[in-house]
Amino acid sequence: MNLLARGARRFTLLASLLLITAAPVAVEVAAAQPGTPWLYRGSDVPQDREWNFGELRNGVRYAVRKNGVPPGQVSIRIVIDAGSLHETDSERGYAHLIEHLSFRESKYLGPAEAIPAWQRLGATFGSDTNAETSPTQTVYKLDLPNATPQALEESFKLLSGMMTAPVLSEHNVRTEVPIVLAEMRERAGAQMRVLDATQATFYAGQPLAQRMPIGTVETLQGASAASVQAFHKRWYRPQNAVVVVVGDADPAELTRLVTTYFGGWKVAGKRTPPPSFGDPVAPAGTDPARPVGETQALVEPDLPRVVNYGILRPWRKVNDTIVYNQGLMIDSLAQAIINRRLEARARGGGSFLTAQVNQEDVSRSVDGTFVTVTPLGDDWQAAVKDVRAVIADALATAPTQEEIDREVAEMEIAFQVPVEQRPLLQGAKLADDLVTAFDIRETIASPETVLDIFRMSKPLYTPQAVLEHTRTLFTGTVERGLLITPRPGPGGIAAERAALARALLVEVKPDASARLSTAPIRFEDLPPIGKPGEVTSLKPTSLEGIEQLEFANGVKVLLWPTTDEPGRVAVKVRFGAGYRAFSGADAVYATLGEMALVGAGVGALGQEELDRISTGRRMGFDFAIEDAAFEFSASTRPADLADQLYLFAAKFAMPRWDANPVIRAKAAARMQYDTSVISPQGILQRDLKYLQRDRDPRYRSPSPREIEAATPERFKAVWSEALATGPIEVQIYGDFDRKAAIAQLEKTFGALKPRAPLPAWMQKPPASYAPPADRPVVLFHRGDANQAAAVLTWPTGGGAQGIRDSRQLQILTQVFANRLMDAMREKLGESYAPQVASNWPVDLQSGGTITAMAVLQPEAVSTFFTTAREIAADLVASPPSQDELARVTEPLRQQVTRAATGSAFFMWQLEGATQDPSRFGTIRSILADYARATPADMQALAARYLQPGKSWRLAVLPQSYLRDQGVTEHLKLAVTETLAKCVLQQAIDDRSSRSLWPEAHYLGP
Repeated sequence: MNLLARGARRFTLLASLLLITAAPVAVEVAAAQPGTPWLYRGSDVPQDREWNFGELRNGVRYAVRKNGVPPGQVSIRIVIDAGSLHETDSERGYAHLIEHLSFRESKYLGPAEAIPAWQRLGATFGSDTNAETSPTQTVYKLDLPNATPQALEESFKLLSGMMTAPVLSEHNVRTEVPIVLAEMRERAGAQMRVLDATQATFYAGQPLAQRMPIGTVETLQGASAASVQAFHKRWYRPQNAVVVVVGDADPAELTRLVTTYFGGWKVAGKRTPPPSFGDPVAPAGTDPARPVGETQALVEPDLPRVVNYGILRPWRKVNDTIVYNQGLMIDSLAQAIINRRLEARARGGGSFLTAQVNQEDVSRSVDGTFVTVTPLGDDWQAAVKDVRAVIADALATAPTQEEIDREVAEMEIAFQVPVEQRPLLQGAKLADDLVTAFDIRETIASPETVLDIFRMSKPLYTPQAVLEHTRTLFTGTVERGLLITPRPGPGGIAAERAALARALLVEVKPDASARLSTAPIRFEDLPPIGKPGEVTSLKPTSLEGIEQLEFANGVKVLLWPTTDEPGRVAVKVRFGAGYRAFSGADAVYATLGEMALVGAGVGALGQEELDRISTGRRMGFDFAIEDAAFEFSASTRPADLADQLYLFAAKFAMPRWDANPVIRAKAAARMQYDTSVISPQGILQRDLKYLQRDRDPRYRSPSPREIEAATPERFKAVWSEALATGPIEVQIYGDFDRKAAIAQLEKTFGALKPRAPLPAWMQKPPASYAPPADRPVVLFHRGDANQAAAVLTWPTGGGAQGIRDSRQLQILTQVFANRLMDAMREKLGESYAPQVASNWPVDLQSGGTITAMAVLQPEAVSTFFTTAREIAADLVASPPSQDELARVTEPLRQQVTRAATGSAFFMWQLEGATQDPSRFGTIRSILADYARATPADMQALAARYLQPGKSWRLAVLPQSYLRDQGVTEHLKLAVTETLAKCVLQQAIDDRSSRSLWPEAHYLGP
């Protein structure tokens, strides 16, 4: 049963793969097979009868289902049961290449017509229509937002042509290979090397060790029409295809469409059986009791130390029975108990930053138990020893029943929530879940079925059973390990490999100190926030159903009780000044606050106590920093709303300031900073916003020196002021009792002390924009020499008064993005995913940008700048065509229409409305603003915002550009315009003004 995510059978993920059931739908299913549906053969798990299964005479299997979330949408998934593990050595990358070629040209679609065709039907490329290739399968995805009968007919026709008759010509292969190589290049770097090393180490001797879906440069460049056609003929066969359709349509009609468009699919010749994926094998002479096999070490100078090791067993297809799933539940309990203990050790100042145990079935190749350890310092051997000591305790001594009961309560709420929120499950999620079930060769079950099995199995969740399952999880055929280190020890790589083998073999003394107290903590025993507050105003807003409440202390609340989303309540608290609350000297505490503010605790509750008090509850405590406000948010249930409000209010009334979360955040921030240099994308994430904001220090990623100098004492001082000043706005939307919520608000947010106003310095807006410049800013990364990034930015605006401009700019930037994609990817093959985006800060009067960017080869940086400028100039000079505009406005209209079916959309749109009531009015025009635009409107916007004299540029180049011999000549060949001179001048500028940058920003020689 597709009960647990095989990628991570942890209780936090259990709810993600549960499916809904209801009364059977009476549908006449053409060509359906009698008896047990194909997915359930060999299983006694009760069938989810809301699904309609069938098999066509040619072997195509299908599953269709009625679902109205969101209204009008139909989700289609076509699975080809073949991925990179089905390739021969000379075909590496072919499964993924054919995925690309299927979109390029097919029976009913001319060259490069697929994306425009889906856009005209309202589907956004990349989110509504996409595909993915894994080691075991290739999945084509379409979420058709406006699934009229005509649109459905057209979609099935087009998809059938893509599967059965793609045009695999020599021209198309030669055109698409550079795009795949650009994708490979953008994904390359340190993290990909780690993934490659992990695959090669853990799955040594199996095809999976060398079968990344992206393939190799050699095999892709050697691809021909004939070789690609041979792979397609071998694996793209009706017997290997599964069609899944879920959505707001009659299941009988969906079945007809499957039959009509896939029933005639025939491929000559016999079906090729799938290849063997092999088994993990221990080296000859290995002690069966301690089967430590291959250990490897990989040096990556800019990555933190991490140790991964796995206990590996052969994967076998199982009979997906109730008994089997009961065993999985006990496995999950065992892992949850160990992971909670490991987290307790890390929180308490242990030798490791994080550690986790995870059982995983990998690509039908390995059943493994994997352990990941991130040491806090250089002594990774001590960290591994400490983690293994916690695991040894779990292997030696059974957990207490109280520990089990705690995890059972967490699992039960994870299973119960889908039952309570069953009408909210989206069709796309249902379709994806069935695809996953088929891939792992298991079934699916309804939330009610899963919850029933879980509850009836509670007598099985005993200390002895958990102990036995723990021991099984840590028993296998072979144990393998990989150390990633920024630098090897004195003995080099060989010594590190040997040290890892010893670390996995050495006996460790069980450490029971991480076993936690299970004494319950009750909200009823916590102190009150204060004297219940007085409601001074309660009135309707201009939007039906939404009320605004105000307390005497100044706290304002937006309430929207609605039964449209049963079982779900969204809570958001906006307060304070956001990034404006930090001086340049204290900017480091913004980064640390994102990581540690919540963990620092509330009143008498530290991190562990917060976990215990929310056991068996649906509660959250997310935190984010925006330009002009801070945000707490959570998704909760009606039964937990009162206590959720208490936790949020207590953070203001009685904040706690534990030092350990700050110390841990410092270690994480340092690792984050160190790894930013491994790729151009990392540099952009670290520095782009800071540079766009004219080097406003509040947006700067703190340097290692600043992180090291930060203290828990100063953290408390900075955040105490941030929590105590500025207005508070609370939003509560969803399924809750209005009267009870108001009463609880009186006891929590109404009981807070009056807020101090924001001091004048916090009201100062951040810097608006970096000034235009003749030459680009140039930064350097330490990643692969064939990776670079280019960014071109134009300033726009900000504020709610310009909201229509901001929405129309979304249309303009999508037109820009389509043209840039066509030029840089389709025509030149220089970038896999160039992007254009508009950002418009509603809470500030300036700071908005249009930003075009791409990751590409250094030689193509100038091409990008030239191409993007030409597109911008053309949009200024000439309006887009009506068809070009329709390809953007129809998907945007569909996105808004779908989003508006959920309360989260309104919560996002109305942020800050208690301070700026104009936002109630602007929400009414949103559909018109996004969907109605003329070519003349777009030309006028382009003329206003895309002028060449207003742009600002950034290039991120590999550090080797400054270290190669003959760098000037190399740059002249590689980059035209003035970039060669700019690179050298930038090095001089950075060296002469290093006080402007933290020390690690300068990456020159």
